[in-house]
Amino acid sequence: MRVIDEAGVMLGVMPTSEATSLAQERGFDLVEVNPQADPPVCKFVDYGKLLYEQEKQMRKAKSKQKKTELKGLRLTARIGEGDLNIRVAQAQKWLDEGHKVQLQLQLRGREKAHPEQAQKVIDAVLNKLDRPWVFEAKTNQQGGRFNAIISMKKTT
Repeated sequence: MRVIDEAGVMLGVMPTSEATSLAQERGFDLVEVNPQADPPVCKFVDYGKLLYEQEKQMRKAKSKQKKTELKGLRLTARIGEGDLNIRVAQAQKWLDEGHKVQLQLQLRGREKAHPEQAQKVIDAVLNKLDRPWVFEAKTNQQGGRFNAIISMKKTT
């Protein structure tokens, strides 16, 4: 195998046993860097430090990831205009933050006889949104409950 020391200096091609003993003499571990090469390339490294650095980089990358949540917006079939405007403003705020918004409308009692009223309320919310949005899940009805999930439209 081709061996590189801790300073990055090429030591040449040597048998595995010799490379391992040389690494132990210097207080390092022998780590295979490129197994596909001919001959394979190995390097002297402090393996514990290498694992720590990799974990540190993964944590840093994870902290920079954008986190999206599913935010719920509850509506009623007899919602007033003022309340509707407040719900729309909240949905726009969440969409601007990059979250998905789930519109939930539960029909109660005699309201279940008029599912078209629920659809009107959901359509009113969607029409009042002045941000470009797209359905993640179209409006569906499960018993007396209507659900729709929307998110910001991706601009490319």
